[in-house]
Amino acid sequence: MSQYTRILSRRASRRTVARGSLGFAAGLALTGRIAPGVAAQDPASVSVALDWYPNANHAGLYLAQDRGYFEDAGLDVEIYTPADPAAALQTVGAGRDTFGISYHSEILFAREQGVPVVSVAALVQHPLNCLMMLEESDIERPADLAGKTVGTAGLPSDDAYLQTMLETDGARIDDVEVVNVGFDLLPAVLSGRVDAVMGTYWTHETILAEQQGTPVRYLRVEEWGVPDYYELILTAGETTIAEHGDTISVFLGAMQRGYNDAIADPDAALQVLLAASPDLDEAVEREGLGLLIPVWTSDGEVEFGTQTAGRWDAFGAWMKEQGLLGEDVDIAAAWNGELLPTASATPAATPEGS
Repeated sequence: MSQYTRILSRRASRRTVARGSLGFAAGLALTGRIAPGVAAQDPASVSVALDWYPNANHAGLYLAQDRGYFEDAGLDVEIYTPADPAAALQTVGAGRDTFGISYHSEILFAREQGVPVVSVAALVQHPLNCLMMLEESDIERPADLAGKTVGTAGLPSDDAYLQTMLETDGARIDDVEVVNVGFDLLPAVLSGRVDAVMGTYWTHETILAEQQGTPVRYLRVEEWGVPDYYELILTAGETTIAEHGDTISVFLGAMQRGYNDAIADPDAALQVLLAASPDLDEAVEREGLGLLIPVWTSDGEVEFGTQTAGRWDAFGAWMKEQGLLGEDVDIAAAWNGELLPTASATPAATPEGS
């Protein structure tokens, strides 16, 4: 099983959705839902395949839809969770979906396998992945893991994150016992089966642990040697970009408005999100939204959706150094920052309780 397929499978398993075929037919005709152009009388139909069920990270999309920003831009937008979110990059690359939400590393793995997808906007400016331990633990820094047990899902990327963090702090991966706990990362650390886990999100599992009465702490990967990267990205297919660049730009502009509104009024964003997905746990999503809002724009330092060559090049080079990615993968071809409109202002991320 390839690194790409294994990571997609983990994403799907963490979100309790069914796995599906990850095969990609390179010759599949473009049959996307985009209409010829936004200037036409009828709105252009656009589909957005989510990476998971609707949650706090999608709040800006739903707020943009609720407030009519897509409609004002001449777009008829369908936001949906695929039966198999793990296959979203294939449907986007084939043109059967206009956009799909995915992950920085996964788009590089996909391109290595010939899937023609491109990142057109960064939804989360920094990693959400972390090294997590119990609050009562004596682990304060990576070097404190020496002689301890770390649980992972068995992915090479998790080992690479852990190794980089340890080496940055003067330790070695051989100093630690790494245990494959599958996808039961949170139960493994809460039960004491392992001393820490690599692969949980500091914006989600931390909240769940608190709810279960066992508080946790975490170390963020980018603060211990792993190059900063974009956790979530919005992707489009190469053919869609070539033929419908104007439609993509107007969509991104409306999406920016939605996320900027969510930053300014998280309560309104939460209510729209809950209306779209009534089964969500309001307390979890409220707290998660508070944690996520700052990383949508780096505390207001960049406009929502921003991507830079420096970020892509540094993370791509690290992946190649770690043996996660082939040397021939063209990092520059994996992203496009020219389609994102320049917003007039990006509100500072000051959610309640931050």
